[in-house]
Amino acid sequence: MKLNIRGRGSADNPANRFDRLYVDSNVFDDAVKSEGDADNEGGVLCGLVRPETIFYRDHSKTVMSHNQSPDIPFDYSVNPYRGCEHGCIYCYARPTHEYLGFSAGLDFETRIMVKPDAPELLARELSRPGWVPQAVCLSGNTDCYQPAERRLGITRQCLEVLRDFRNPVTIITKNHLVTRDIDILSEMAALNLVRVSISITSLDAGLTAILEPRTSRPQRRLDAIRQLSEAGITTAVMAAPIIPALNDHEMPALLSAAREAGAARAGYTMLRLPLAVRPLFTDWLDRHYPDRKEKILNRVRDMRGGKLNRSEFIKRMKGEGNYAEQISSLFRIHTARLGLNTDRIPVDTNHFRIPATYRKDRQTNLFDAK
Repeated sequence: MKLNIRGRGSADNPANRFDRLYVDSNVFDDAVKSEGDADNEGGVLCGLVRPETIFYRDHSKTVMSHNQSPDIPFDYSVNPYRGCEHGCIYCYARPTHEYLGFSAGLDFETRIMVKPDAPELLARELSRPGWVPQAVCLSGNTDCYQPAERRLGITRQCLEVLRDFRNPVTIITKNHLVTRDIDILSEMAALNLVRVSISITSLDAGLTAILEPRTSRPQRRLDAIRQLSEAGITTAVMAAPIIPALNDHEMPALLSAAREAGAARAGYTMLRLPLAVRPLFTDWLDRHYPDRKEKILNRVRDMRGGKLNRSEFIKRMKGEGNYAEQISSLFRIHTARLGLNTDRIPVDTNHFRIPATYRKDRQTNLFDAK
């Protein structure tokens, strides 16, 4: 069994499914435990060097991703980062790192692609004559408020662009850092241009520490809901993902805590195990919950037609079968009891404008075109 690595969800770099040749070389094999490092603060754990995070510049020429999935409530998203240091072991975005030549395991958590040009590229997209004002989702793949954002501020710059254009935005995050941008978000809320969803998987800080090692702890996320709501920003809680026999029993308490903190809406998704996430998650169960492993996986199969994953739209989010129906009923009962999801007011697209600076830039580019 693999050793746990403090602060990381995965303990391995499985083969990239696109590589024809894979050499299994453990980067930790030659690590030697340094003296006086018993608490691992120096970066060594059980004789293994703790992997550092490395950031790479992403030279993408566009930043807006178009989505056509019928079970996702937005058409366009912006992801300032690819890969995510939060390290959530269940993250459905892990396989996307394989398109970059990385592994979906530790690489996803430690090899982060950064888009410093995202604000400029976003402004260019919004200035296009063909742009139809609509909500743009910040995140959608990897968390736009992951730890690097504290230093780099790319998400904040994107928010400033969206505010200047008065283009609506939706945000989903697990990080308390979103409260840093309440000044911008409250400006946008005054024009009904913003919705924020805080994802909370569990109220158990111990479980969170191993399931989502570098995310904000549950009480901090509840505090984020409280601060956002008090600032007049419509906030929702996402109970996601629901993991059978691990956190499913927490749904009533989790929804109650979020409602008390000020959440107006709620949603949930069931655990998904696409592609490389499947072996990563089963390995995680071996390391942390070997006694529950078969029960958890059997319930996943129960709601996935006998498999550990099914990718059909709609069904992939909520599952099907008796267990999935029980969770759906539980969610409906408690959201009704708490007064969540009583109304759904769409964001306002009527305030959209192209600021003078960007109009001038666009004209200059037009005349300079060759």
